[in-house]
Amino acid sequence: MKLYLCPLLLLIPLLSLLVCPAQAKPRASVKDSTIRAENPRKQQSRLLLPYGFSSDAMGTTLGLGGMMKGYGQDQLLLGSTLFASFDQAVGLFLGLWDYQPPWSRRLFFSAQGMVGHYPRQRAYSAPVFSSGLTRPGSNDSAQADYLEESGYDNWTDFKLEYVLPLGSARQRATMRYELRGGLLQSSPVGGEEWNPLEHGVTTLLLRQFNRYRSLEADQGELAATVHPLELALAHDNTDFPTNPSQGSSQYLALTHDFGWLESPYEWTFIEFEASKYFNLGPSAHARQRIVALNLWTGDTPSWQEDEREDGSVLVSHRPPFYEGASLGGFYRMRGYPQDRFNDRAVIYSSAEYRYTLDWNPLARISWLRFLQADWMQLVAFVEGGRVANDYSFSQLLREWKVDAGVSLRCLFAGSVARLDLASSEEGTSMWVMFGHPF
Repeated sequence: MKLYLCPLLLLIPLLSLLVCPAQAKPRASVKDSTIRAENPRKQQSRLLLPYGFSSDAMGTTLGLGGMMKGYGQDQLLLGSTLFASFDQAVGLFLGLWDYQPPWSRRLFFSAQGMVGHYPRQRAYSAPVFSSGLTRPGSNDSAQADYLEESGYDNWTDFKLEYVLPLGSARQRATMRYELRGGLLQSSPVGGEEWNPLEHGVTTLLLRQFNRYRSLEADQGELAATVHPLELALAHDNTDFPTNPSQGSSQYLALTHDFGWLESPYEWTFIEFEASKYFNLGPSAHARQRIVALNLWTGDTPSWQEDEREDGSVLVSHRPPFYEGASLGGFYRMRGYPQDRFNDRAVIYSSAEYRYTLDWNPLARISWLRFLQADWMQLVAFVEGGRVANDYSFSQLLREWKVDAGVSLRCLFAGSVARLDLASSEEGTSMWVMFGHPF
């Protein structure tokens, strides 16, 4: 997916709502209210903006996106977008995040969903392949070994998050951050020694999500559907989760699809993610310099391969190619197409150098002040990882795929928007997304 952007696109954090539910970042988040020194009496923020872009997958696209945060509840976020393209792509997204029921001090509910039809969807996958041949989507698969057809991508996602009365959340579930110029001025929530009983925020997550994705091929419609449940434990010990400069975070999750409704198989995926941040302080031209490291790994213990009498191999009890052990796209292996690699097991690592500039021209443009653009950040990053048909270090630690790139990021209304450019052996890709990749 290669994007060619109009300048207005850089102003819209909500562009991330256009795409499939790329759930690479830990799904549990720290609940917060953010106070800007530039406008301390106003905690609410909102945006309503048109946008446009052109991409290989969707063609020339126009849309309207909007968001509201802090109305009714300080941490509550509402968002929506509607778009259409000249190549007959169309989509509608609605989302609500971090609603706190009035009868609970520590429980939060989020719901989001999208319906969309796209003229060119790719699937690097084949449930049946010939024995002795490379399976599409595997680590050694060919770049051109994919299906590309028009089709639907519809999904819903529901979350319940319970903030445990531990560490920094012992007294209250919602954290308060005070910012000046987009940088933390209040005492950090985490970032000190790692002890969940004393520092940071620990959250239990129960998530149920559904996704229907189809390819309208000549031989008929090829569809993949999931209805899984996810149970996870997250610990965030960073100073400011929106833009961490020190500390660490960990995420452990178990996802299981019981084969409900149209799901073809039962399957199970186990994953673990860890991030670490180092604050190098300011410099002559930077307000902040950060080294950020990330590791993610996962396995599908339910995975099953059966060789049939005709010599073909059937893979069953596995997630679709866009879930589970998948690499490529918005968050992991950005130099490759979305969901380029998928298999039973996965390992991935990344390193970023985040350089927050002293220079912020957007803040000086009077008619753009409603965006609350607090800083601009330059980032250099490198990524590596691979998928394998067995969770063993002998496979996972050799023949890695590698990419590298640069990124321009901005803090708009307390949210990070990023434009990433990454290059790999299979080409160069550009991505626009909401939030740091980790």
